[in-house]
Amino acid sequence: MDRLDAIRVFVRVVESRSFSAVARELGVGQPTVSKQIAGLERYLGAQLLMRTSHAVRLTDAGRDFFESSSRLLEELEAAESRIGRGLQAPSGRVRVSVAPSFGALYLVPRLQEFFRRFPDVSIEVLATDRTTNLVEDGIDVAIRNGELADSSLVARRVGSMPIVVVASTQYLRAEGEPAKPSDLAKHRCIVFSSQTGPRAWTLVGRNGAVSYLPEGHFMTNEGEQIRAAVLTGFGIAQAPYWLFAQDLSAGTVLRILRKYEPPALPISAVRPASRRLATKVSVFIDFVAETLAQVRPPP
Repeated sequence: MDRLDAIRVFVRVVESRSFSAVARELGVGQPTVSKQIAGLERYLGAQLLMRTSHAVRLTDAGRDFFESSSRLLEELEAAESRIGRGLQAPSGRVRVSVAPSFGALYLVPRLQEFFRRFPDVSIEVLATDRTTNLVEDGIDVAIRNGELADSSLVARRVGSMPIVVVASTQYLRAEGEPAKPSDLAKHRCIVFSSQTGPRAWTLVGRNGAVSYLPEGHFMTNEGEQIRAAVLTGFGIAQAPYWLFAQDLSAGTVLRILRKYEPPALPISAVRPASRRLATKVSVFIDFVAETLAQVRPPP
């Protein structure tokens, strides 16, 4: 057994969470991949992966070995690049976790420029609104909105966005514009609903922040559907500015109740603290910060 090859296979199985996907990548049969993992487990004397009919999961030993193996492969890749090709552009795959709406509006449309600068780097986007486990899911970096609670992650603030209340010009012509938060009771609101129920809006008045529970006929757990509902004229929504930046610029959507907006929302790039910052990840984070700087609202 070539241990380095087996380690590479193990890391890719964890990242893709699929033996069959790795087999397709390598152009071999799935039994060959299983054999390499089994050989690595025998050599280490520990079970690394638990397989069920629906998932591949890391054991505690596997999680520890994955972190060490990822660092090993990144350092080997960096050394090979320095020795074999000099101080050249970074290379390899970056696995990114991002909210579906942000990815569709700001990340994917700008990736062509990123690939032009870094042709040897590939990007794998995992679009999800849930908070992923970066280690278990094999994520290199996640772009997250809001305050961060997980101290086991290394975070870099890459931008911030106001939280705005918006409605389409079509809706406001028909229903009028609310002048203060209490006027919202007379309007239809578009509600973001998570597993814990409808999400309250935060508004700031003379006496500080207040929580307002919106009511309306349409509820969703996805940002792009909120945007579509606003554009269709369903009602009023509260959302990060970046979700409606293009529509606000075009004048199809208006920013309302501006005097009552809460503080801007931080946007952070987070990564596992136990993993060395690879150059390919560093240049991607820089690119995201550059992208967010371009979508800041006008004063």
